[in-house]
Amino acid sequence: MLQDAARIVAEAEVFIITAGAGMGVDSGLPDFRGDHGFWQAYPAYARLGISFVECANPQHFSNDPSFGWGFYGHRTNLYRDTVPHEGFHIIKKWLERNRADYFVVTSNVDGQFQKAGYDDDRILEVHGSIHRLQCQTPCSSSIWLNDEVIRIDEATMRARAPLPRCGECGEVSRPNILMFGDWSWLPDHTHTQEHAFDRFMTKNGNRRIAVIEMGAGSAIPTIRATSERIGWNCTHATVIRINPREPEIKVPHISMACGALEGLQKIDALL
Repeated sequence: MLQDAARIVAEAEVFIITAGAGMGVDSGLPDFRGDHGFWQAYPAYARLGISFVECANPQHFSNDPSFGWGFYGHRTNLYRDTVPHEGFHIIKKWLERNRADYFVVTSNVDGQFQKAGYDDDRILEVHGSIHRLQCQTPCSSSIWLNDEVIRIDEATMRARAPLPRCGECGEVSRPNILMFGDWSWLPDHTHTQEHAFDRFMTKNGNRRIAVIEMGAGSAIPTIRATSERIGWNCTHATVIRINPREPEIKVPHISMACGALEGLQKIDALL
């Protein structure tokens, strides 16, 4: 299987990089897999008995905004401070060597692909990004960059004033992220990215495509479904699924039971 994966990468004219939360684990980011994993990353919420689903609720920004921004502000600061792991750069090396076109499809909101030097116009963030903001009401369709300085009391996981606010109505703003039970998320930027990806697939669908899927679980299967749809609908596409816990995929697609960085390093060693 490893030799087959290296061959697919070596022959690819196009790369589609599909990534879930497991992609960030090798950079030291939590993947929030289950309440236990979430509470390991955030002991303050363990003490309160509050789950990830309860934290990732847009109602906090209207009902208790310092709590809402405590969670998302901490994540904003964490993602800003994180250095993307070597795997991001291994894939970039493959792109350059093959002179290949590419697109990234990710459920991650952390902006790590942009930080690693991938073109923002070739990235689809299916759940939005923590690095963009919107009004929590929302009062308009405006989406803007998150350049806020957010200070957190890490003992209580509450944000200190002043909180980020909408420049149009003055209400507290929120990240432009699709949360749980979210009726106020503005999807316009993600829709623009989706249209760009559709154009990319129309142009490249008949070429030799390597779909490199990393750290995408089945609990929220958006990324896995995207990989599989491309793999089965495009004649010359092969999916390489890299996942330490859920690597299964039907042949002729390729399964690697390991973490993202380890899998990329193993393939790269054969090239």
